[in-house]
Amino acid sequence: MALAVEQRTPPDRGLRYFIANQNHWSWLALGLGIATLLMMLLGPLLVLNSHGWTQECPEGVSVVDCSPTDPLAEGFMSDGLRLVIQVTQILAVATLIAVFISWRRYQNRQQKEATVAGGVLAVQGLALAVGLSWFRGSDVERFARNFLDLSLLKEYFMSPPVPDFLNGAKNTLILSLLGAALGFGLGLMLALFTMSNRSVIRAPARLYINFFRGTPLIWQISFAGIGLVPALRLNLSMYTIAILVLGLNLAAYSAEVYRAGIQSIERGQMEASRTLGLTYFQSLRYVVVPQAIRRVIPPLLNEFVILIKDTSLVSVLGLTIKQKELLGVGRDIYATTFDATAWLGAAIGFLVITIPMIRIVTIVERRMRSGLTSAIG
Repeated sequence: MALAVEQRTPPDRGLRYFIANQNHWSWLALGLGIATLLMMLLGPLLVLNSHGWTQECPEGVSVVDCSPTDPLAEGFMSDGLRLVIQVTQILAVATLIAVFISWRRYQNRQQKEATVAGGVLAVQGLALAVGLSWFRGSDVERFARNFLDLSLLKEYFMSPPVPDFLNGAKNTLILSLLGAALGFGLGLMLALFTMSNRSVIRAPARLYINFFRGTPLIWQISFAGIGLVPALRLNLSMYTIAILVLGLNLAAYSAEVYRAGIQSIERGQMEASRTLGLTYFQSLRYVVVPQAIRRVIPPLLNEFVILIKDTSLVSVLGLTIKQKELLGVGRDIYATTFDATAWLGAAIGFLVITIPMIRIVTIVERRMRSGLTSAIG
């Protein structure tokens, strides 16, 4: 006798399920929390935009009498911004009260999560309001004049014919990509050497790794560019020296990453491959190393992000204007204008490059955890 099996659909755990299981108090807590954070994020932007971000000053007028950042400083000290802060504080208190009441009345997990989210958002908005209030009590005009000259940032990102930002970003990417190609390739060789049973092979590799990991990168760049290369009369440009030192330094760190990945492979993999007739190096090449590389992709990408930021250290070599990376371009602008907004522009440039790379690292780590290694690359 055949038994009829009732087909059951899995319970919905999406947004509709979340919305359907809320009550009035959890909705109130979540809504007030969202309103608190939005008030603190959008309110100051609207107030500052109403006052203006910059202005043109007549020629010959001193910075004390007229500064391009005066409208921005007035916006920070305006009554409108003070009102935004006060409304944010009131909304935060109201949210916390709603969270307290909702916490005593929630009936399922979805209501609890909405209540917690509302409280966290309110605390974040309140923290931003407190920080902005503290900032308003400082020398806002001086800070804006030194760090928030948007006209200088416009020149940094849009100067003809080639913006300084694009030139610096191009050199940063070239230095990091070529340095990574050298460092990752050499690092794999060093990792294999450090795992050798012969001390004559293992010792030099360990000495190399300890030297480059134990000395500051800025010292390595300075010693190579100012001392070693001129003393040995090597016909190398400063740009080439920067790439070589960045790659050699990265090799020491990536070697340890490779070694940890190789040693994480089960010992039975090597024993099984040797049983099939493969030599030791064939077992490493065809069995162990391919599996280890998949495991070390996320930490190697993290090392690459660090290398992108380390390219700022090559400015000590005195590169030409066309060879300067992001921080070097910002330093040149600061040297001519004595305006620290140039440093802000350099930071924005690095964020434009590194944030996508950080996102790629997150995606790769998620796919590695889910086993979708074939989807990478």
